[in-house]
Amino acid sequence: MTPQDQQDRADRTGLLYGFAAYGFWGLVPLFWPLLEPAGAVEILAHRMVWSLVAVGLVLLVLRRWSWIRPLLRQPRRLAMIALAATVISVNWGLYIWGVNSGHVVETALGYFINPLVSIAFGVLLLRERLRPAQWAAVGVGAVAVGVLAVGYGKLPWIALTLAFSFATYSLAKKRVGLDGLESLAAETAVQFLPALGFLIWLGAHGGSTFASEGAGHSVLLVSCGFVTALPLICFGASAVRLPLSTIGMLQYVAPTFQFLLGLTVFHESMPPERWAGFSLVWLALALLTWDALRTARRARRDLADTAARAAALSATVGSEAVPGSEAVPGAEIVPEAEVVQGAQAVRETAVAGTVAVAEAVSEAAVSDGVVPEAAVSEAAVRDARPGPISGG
Repeated sequence: MTPQDQQDRADRTGLLYGFAAYGFWGLVPLFWPLLEPAGAVEILAHRMVWSLVAVGLVLLVLRRWSWIRPLLRQPRRLAMIALAATVISVNWGLYIWGVNSGHVVETALGYFINPLVSIAFGVLLLRERLRPAQWAAVGVGAVAVGVLAVGYGKLPWIALTLAFSFATYSLAKKRVGLDGLESLAAETAVQFLPALGFLIWLGAHGGSTFASEGAGHSVLLVSCGFVTALPLICFGASAVRLPLSTIGMLQYVAPTFQFLLGLTVFHESMPPERWAGFSLVWLALALLTWDALRTARRARRDLADTAARAAALSATVGSEAVPGSEAVPGAEIVPEAEVVQGAQAVRETAVAGTVAVAEAVSEAAVSDGVVPEAAVSEAAVRDARPGPISGG
């Protein structure tokens, strides 16, 4: 099997894992109503408890425990984990409540606008500089929120809270620097005792549905943990096989599925004003995605040009070292240090361009999953590598 065949096979496998992850996240609104008559807070508490159990089992099988001791010695990272656990709790709880109270379309809107909110956070909090297309996308997104506010008769607060809470969560995760499963394990460890305490209190006051609604209901509540962990595992397998540009396209599968479920299964209304607002959101996302792909493509092309210059330099140096050989005609002799420095600079630009696509991944990777930082980093570097240089 040639290297190209191996790459094609990895891409196909990565696509399957990616569709499995985002498809699962997109269909999860069908799961939460099955847990009624449990309320959103009880479901959330069970999700916290059983997610730690599920992720702990996965880490036990993989024997990935070496990160725990260094983490416990770093108070700042622990504080960021506590912050991440707090805001993702708000996100999870509001999402469950929104789905079970008839706001599936608005929860989908929250994940559509999340990339735009993340960009706004980058400008306001991290002082990042935006390209013109990114400014245009943010502006169109702001107009869309105004149109939707008119359509709903109020601000779409569910969507905005979901988007802002997940953007805050992503910002905290950047300071933690753990892989997806490890990060989820740390966050659910923070959530575990409060959630378990609430469930014990609820049971003592006769409000728990865990044992009163039959064995099937109990099994469904326990499965909350695996509903959280399974798509995350699939996403991790996808992220290390696919370029981030492809993952950036897959990210919209989940909110699209949620939006369609809201219309076709839950029969939520969509007056013309909401269609107009959603259309503006989709236009903003199209601008954002186009700009990210263009930046990544340009960076890869520059990296390939630098690699070609390095190859020409190598050929020139080699010919000078061999008696009787001639230099490559037309080859420009470039100082080696300059080539190395240029290659490093272009590689950094390439990674920055592809990460622009990753930052649009919610989640995306919808907040029902956690984007694995290490997996994303590896995919970003792979996406930045130049392809084979063909002769003209």
